[in-house]
Amino acid sequence: MFEVVDLRWGIRNTEATEHMTTELCLEELDRCRKTSIGPAFVALLGDQYGPCPVPTLIEEKEWEALRAQLTSKPRDLELVAQHFRRDENAVPPTYLLKALGTSEGCGPEEATLTSVLRSGAQEARRLGLITQEQWHRYHWSVIEWEIDRGLLSLTDGDRGATIFLREIQDLNKHILEDCALKMVDRLPDGCLDTDAQNLLRGLKGRIADVQPGVLRAHHLPWSRDLVNPKNKAHARYLKELGEQFVARASHQVLEHLRELEAGRQELAWLYQEIRHHLGLSAEANRTFCGRQELLAQLGQRLQQSDSHPHSPLVLFGPPGIGKTALMCKLAEQMPGLLGRKTVTVLRLLGASQMSSDARGLLQSICAQVCLAYGLPLPPAQVLEAHARVVQFFHTLLHTVSCRNFESLVILLDSMDDVDSICRARRVPWLPPKCPPRIHLILSACSGQQGILDTVRQTLTDPEAYWEVKPLSGNQGQEMIQLLLAASRRTLSPGQRELLWASLPECGHPGRLRLAFEEARKWASFTIPAPLASTAKEAMHQLCARLEQTHGQVLVAHVLGYIASSRHGLSEAELKDVLSLDDEVLQVVYRDWTPPSKELLRFPPLLWVRLRRDLGHCLARRPVDGFTLLAIAHRQLAEVVQERYLSGVERAKRHGVLADFFSGAWSQGTKKLVTLPLVGKPLNLDRMVAPQPLWFSDTVANVRKLKEMPHHLVHSGRLETLKQEVLGSMNWISCRGISGGIESLLDDFDLYAPYLDCPEVGLVREALQLCRPALELRGMERSILYTELLARLHFFTTSHPALVGQLCQEAQNWFRMCPHPVLVPLTGFLQPPGGPLRATLTGCHKGITAMAWSVEERLLVVGTQDGTVAVWDTEEHQVIHMHMGHTGEVRYVKVFAKGTLALSASKDHTLRLWNLLTGQEKFTIWDGGSKDPMHPETWSLHLDETKKVVYLASGSKVSAWHLETAELVFQILGDPSDCWVYAGVLASRATLLTVSQGGVAGLWSSATGKPQGRQHLSSIKEETPTCGVSLQKQGKMVTGFSKGSVSLISPEGDSLLEKLPESVRFLVVSEDESLLAAGEEQDVLDASSEVRCLEVAQQANLLFTGLVSGVVLVFPLNSRRDVMCIPPPEARKAINCMALSQGEERLAIAYDSIILVLDISPGDPCPVVDGPTYSFYTQLPETISSVAVLADYRVIYGMTDGELFLYECANSKVFPLEAHGSRVTCVQVSHKEQLAVSGSEEALLCLWDLQACKWRFETSYTNSYCRGVQCLCFSKDDKYVYAGLKDRSIIVWSVLDGTLLAVQFVHAVVNRIIPTSNGFIAPTRHGYLIRERFQDPSSRASQQDPLKNFKKAVWKVKSRQRDEAAAVAGVPQDSRSASAQGNACKSNKRSQVCLLV
Repeated sequence: MFEVVDLRWGIRNTEATEHMTTELCLEELDRCRKTSIGPAFVALLGDQYGPCPVPTLIEEKEWEALRAQLTSKPRDLELVAQHFRRDENAVPPTYLLKALGTSEGCGPEEATLTSVLRSGAQEARRLGLITQEQWHRYHWSVIEWEIDRGLLSLTDGDRGATIFLREIQDLNKHILEDCALKMVDRLPDGCLDTDAQNLLRGLKGRIADVQPGVLRAHHLPWSRDLVNPKNKAHARYLKELGEQFVARASHQVLEHLRELEAGRQELAWLYQEIRHHLGLSAEANRTFCGRQELLAQLGQRLQQSDSHPHSPLVLFGPPGIGKTALMCKLAEQMPGLLGRKTVTVLRLLGASQMSSDARGLLQSICAQVCLAYGLPLPPAQVLEAHARVVQFFHTLLHTVSCRNFESLVILLDSMDDVDSICRARRVPWLPPKCPPRIHLILSACSGQQGILDTVRQTLTDPEAYWEVKPLSGNQGQEMIQLLLAASRRTLSPGQRELLWASLPECGHPGRLRLAFEEARKWASFTIPAPLASTAKEAMHQLCARLEQTHGQVLVAHVLGYIASSRHGLSEAELKDVLSLDDEVLQVVYRDWTPPSKELLRFPPLLWVRLRRDLGHCLARRPVDGFTLLAIAHRQLAEVVQERYLSGVERAKRHGVLADFFSGAWSQGTKKLVTLPLVGKPLNLDRMVAPQPLWFSDTVANVRKLKEMPHHLVHSGRLETLKQEVLGSMNWISCRGISGGIESLLDDFDLYAPYLDCPEVGLVREALQLCRPALELRGMERSILYTELLARLHFFTTSHPALVGQLCQEAQNWFRMCPHPVLVPLTGFLQPPGGPLRATLTGCHKGITAMAWSVEERLLVVGTQDGTVAVWDTEEHQVIHMHMGHTGEVRYVKVFAKGTLALSASKDHTLRLWNLLTGQEKFTIWDGGSKDPMHPETWSLHLDETKKVVYLASGSKVSAWHLETAELVFQILGDPSDCWVYAGVLASRATLLTVSQGGVAGLWSSATGKPQGRQHLSSIKEETPTCGVSLQKQGKMVTGFSKGSVSLISPEGDSLLEKLPESVRFLVVSEDESLLAAGEEQDVLDASSEVRCLEVAQQANLLFTGLVSGVVLVFPLNSRRDVMCIPPPEARKAINCMALSQGEERLAIAYDSIILVLDISPGDPCPVVDGPTYSFYTQLPETISSVAVLADYRVIYGMTDGELFLYECANSKVFPLEAHGSRVTCVQVSHKEQLAVSGSEEALLCLWDLQACKWRFETSYTNSYCRGVQCLCFSKDDKYVYAGLKDRSIIVWSVLDGTLLAVQFVHAVVNRIIPTSNGFIAPTRHGYLIRERFQDPSSRASQQDPLKNFKKAVWKVKSRQRDEAAAVAGVPQDSRSASAQGNACKSNKRSQVCLLV
């Protein structure tokens, strides 16, 4: 952002600024030097020195020196005394300049006063009574003051400064001519001011001596019409000056950027955040007083709880009571309370971007704590998902606690200012208990907002809450005195009495601060009006005073814009917005016309004056690389809303802000306005900053993304919000790429409720479903567009206006995409509005148990690492992370109307958790074997009526009382015949157990005494695998290893059903009328007979291979088979089949036999002849994949990785180089010159069928899963499409083995069939993928398709390169490492929860 600051632009005269012009200009110059990364000060210096301003303030000692020199001149002394007044309230006392009137230019009165002061200062300097710097105040012009501050007095060189010097040749020869006198300084009588000319020569000499490098001199020949724009020399000068300015500014910006890049720190953002909060804390501590008793009590509490678990502390009180100052003081005292090496983390929430939302807050805290304790920083994959950050935060607290070293204190002030907490029902990251040496201190406002009530849901301990009460009257007076002393001010006795009378016994620090801000402006001769008695009245009084000084319209609109913004406004943004506000401009230019006929801007000096008077009412917050202005006090924000933003005024403010952030009036677009003195509409350029979505390919306009939707909503422009924001793919991608998927979803949650539009809801749900892929791959445009297009394509016809337009925008982008990409042609991912609601990822290391809390809308998840995570299923956030278990969680049970949960773990503990507060109620150790290799089965049961929990593990059943955790009884069984399942039949007061040997035992559920045992008569040679209790019937259903499902009761057992495979789980409906059983294998139809399928598209036939070994042939237009191909041997199951590319051959592979059959035309359907050839492999391993060529050659792969080419005509076999694991698929190219094979270790080989050698070996590995499921060649044989077992599809080049594209499709692809420009592929979710592969002719812009995959590697091995390297003697890596690495196959549990 480039901003020109010229405080004299648009202002009629300097008198309107109460003689503060010079001081305001110098302050603004300092601000520019502090904030600019390029040009900060530009001076245009000609032949005028400029006027010397009268000092507005003279200190007492300096005044006495001047007065002594003027004693001999009574009239001069009287003149000075008339224009200055003594202020006793300043320390030391000062003399203040009175107003000199409002006439144009420098009048005789001011010139005389200036002359008198100069003569007195000259004499005082000669006598040594004042310094050289004090003498300057009476002789230097504004120009010299600014050049001295902006350049000559700098200690860091000439950074950001440029002086353009215009020298007119032969000016001295024409100095007395009227046209020349306009270019130089003149005295009031019109004569040349020689003193000013001498000072100007001295200034130019100083610049040339001190900083010659900043000078850019321009020499112009004398001409009587030199300043006429039509003068060629003048026009050439202006052109050269403009070109030099652009070149100089560009050089300064680039040079500064290079310096910043060279000195950039890896954690610069963190250091900036820490410095910002420490700076605010130091400022608050300077005037802290009182609270000593409360500080002592808090310190004692921290010391007492340091060595054991304890609850966080919460300080609460009304707004402005002093909670922030107290928190800052506590942070300062921590080393003295808990030890010199105590690590203190302080965040004044809402004071910066990262502290305004929970995600950024936790990220900065985790990084600071890791840095302080020398721990690894959170990895990138953790920072991508808030759930992972929450888990990392909880784990980090326990890690630091276990170090048994320095204490850690985290202070979070003003929880009310965190956006996500204000909108949430819970505070998910807040730990209910802090481990030893970890302290968490929060502050929150008491009152109507409900933040304190939200915190109370997690922190239930009443002793955790500490009320911050008002200061005493004496402490309030002490605070005022400290503030006055810090600002070098005091009050007269009468003013002090008035102040105390206005604040009787006021101990409200916020109110005291407001009173101080008013009192500090009182001079000793001021007769103040009584102050307001309440904070709200004081705010109204402040606004009234500002209106009186600056005008009601300007104050109302400035404060209204700042209060209406979502996160605040930068000063440049505010001045641009005011330049678009016609009401403000009409008031500003009521008495004079703007200086330009082409453009219209708001005069910046008016803002600088108002900013100075607002003082501490404005907070400055670093946000997105900007310093934004916000209302500092909550009470002032409320008054601004009430006073300036009621009714239609609120919509007007948001409307202008929406215009600004949309860029409606930028880039030369002119806006009509009618000014009072003109009388007709003017169409003028407002010169406001442009607002593109992207400033560059990588830099997004974050300010527009965050602010514009907010203002569109509150200005009533809902259609624009729908079409240009929530319904725009450009906006969605820009917001997602720059802020992440969670920020994008937050925006939809924030603004979609304002729109009665189901289509926006579909887009929001689609984005929610995209979340896992975007967290897995990273937020990249092609990934986002693919995900949305593949989910929303289903609705393009039914919702063309918004969803259809979104899909069209995505397709347009794909057409212009410069790198290879897969383009969805239809919907094939889970659509919004379907059964899948969300996929919860990010905090699990293998899910082992789940339970649902319907009443509280919670999901409780147990994991392999012993964590019990509690999810809020509405907000999709982890609200508690229970870290108590040290072993895998086997069972989770929710009860007590969804408020309590029991978890049983392999660490032989049973823990009871409060799901609302997150606190652990008790822990029970069941006394089981501590041998980790000891095989055990587990089941957990709960009797809420009797308040007893039963845990069956191995050969033991234990029962404990739920409230006291006391053992009720324990049953010890036969260790050699462990119980597989145990159930409590509450209606019969019976405990029923089933052992591995098929023995059912009956026990009393109240005492544990045996009631009988029986062998199961309905089961033979099967072992139990699972069970479920039927409480209403008092029975149990048990599943067995060979598919039996039996009903067991105390009276006996009976067989319910016989399933083909082992029963893995049983589920019963709530009314016990329905029973569901899950088998071990995933089968496609009830008969379990189909093993493989092949489709002959040209012949219109379906070949079905059955487990029985039979191949049934169906016409695609009929349900009746027309042919049956018998197996070569009885009951030999078919492993796989394949058709040749021309569909003239069919290969059928059994364990060790392959049949090759001919397919010939026939009527009414083709005829299958043969087998023409059949052969045995004569190998111990079985065939796993097969491919056949038209010339009767067959390629087949084995389960051990071996691969062979067999020529049927010659009965010859050619061994190909083996894979390291099972060959999962083999395919032949359409021209039958090449073949490609894939295996379980994700190795793909491209084979030359003439040479029987591989051309390329490519391997693909990542951190999730490995293995090739299926593959095929493209129609032109240029590419290979491969479906992987990690639920992705890859595309690689046949020419050089380059990986071209990777796409995550959320489901394993069973088969890939090429089309003319891509492929179709059925998935295991039942969808049909149809995509176009787009490969640009130029690969210059080829991007790495794995850049967003974690630990993903694509390796290409070329035989041609290897042979060339072998000739050169370069050793090559073998595949042995890959083969060895495949020996250990992981069997990870799922890390994903699906909400359906």
